[in-house]
Amino acid sequence: MSTRRRGRTVAASLTGVVVAAGALVTGYTVTSRPEASASAAEVPTGTVAVKRGTVTQRFRISGTYGFDGAYTIVHRGGAGVLTGAAAPGSTVGRGGVLYRADGAAVRLLHGTVPAYRDLDIGVTDGDDVRQLERNLKALGADPAGAMTVDRDFTGATAAAVRRLQRKWGVTRTGALGFGTVVFLAGEVRVAARQIEVGGSVGPDRPVLTGTTTRQVVTADLTADRQNQIKAGDKVSVTVPGSGAVDGEVLRVGTVATSTTGENGEPGAATVQVVMRVATPKGGFSLDQASVQVNLATSQRRGVLIVPVSALLASPGTSGYRVRLASGAFVDVEPGLYDDASGTVEVGGGLREGDLVEVPAS
Repeated sequence: MSTRRRGRTVAASLTGVVVAAGALVTGYTVTSRPEASASAAEVPTGTVAVKRGTVTQRFRISGTYGFDGAYTIVHRGGAGVLTGAAAPGSTVGRGGVLYRADGAAVRLLHGTVPAYRDLDIGVTDGDDVRQLERNLKALGADPAGAMTVDRDFTGATAAAVRRLQRKWGVTRTGALGFGTVVFLAGEVRVAARQIEVGGSVGPDRPVLTGTTTRQVVTADLTADRQNQIKAGDKVSVTVPGSGAVDGEVLRVGTVATSTTGENGEPGAATVQVVMRVATPKGGFSLDQASVQVNLATSQRRGVLIVPVSALLASPGTSGYRVRLASGAFVDVEPGLYDDASGTVEVGGGLREGDLVEVPAS
């Protein structure tokens, strides 16, 4: 281990963006100016070899691991007593029971058109009929293929409904009354009960809240970075107790919002970013867990890389240099900065394998 004089330090910001023509645009901040002083502090140092490899420009933000979407399941039947409900944390699939009122089950079917009427022979054609018929097919209620999936409620549709009702153990009427099923886009993960079992339930009263079963990370991104990422960009998410998992950006908000701080001053404007991630260990029990997200914005391969801590400010210029193990200085041009690995791309007079000084760890 050796020592060297450092007249100033270079700090890497988390934005990590490009340096052009040796002039630092942003990503590095000079925290003190060089001074040609014989009293400069001695800093213990070690050496690291210059490597050739890949550097990825990225920045790190805090996020929350949870589940995508939000549903509120509202009772559409008459007044009664809640006699059963799916437990928080459970998943209800197509045909499953969401809750029971006065002992009668209210079940989940898939579709984007909310239930708004009785479905029976004689109803006018509609998209709600089409989505009902798709569910009947998916649940095996039309084994002979007699029913056509369209907007028309036919005798074949009624026969399929009766088969499903027999499977469910209810009276086989061939019709679905308003309030007996709820149409949602997919299976539901129950978040909370809005009414405890045994409580009163009435028309238009919320019974359950839920989400989709798609596990996502959400994060607030400052609006000035909104254009740096897009749907499909790759991310790495560090989950407490589970390590890092890979993911990708699903969507980036388009409307910025801000909050007011304790002193009454408005906070920074942010947009919400939603990212799909691989399931980490214990993932389904990690609802609302805090995580760290590394978002990649650019990448360069086959470039020379050094630790950012090797960079020194060049005296009298706005540029940078490194010190070799021999004690000689070499001017360098920083490029992409990788916040996650603490490395930076460098151009200039360095060669692969050169040993540069860095502060001792």
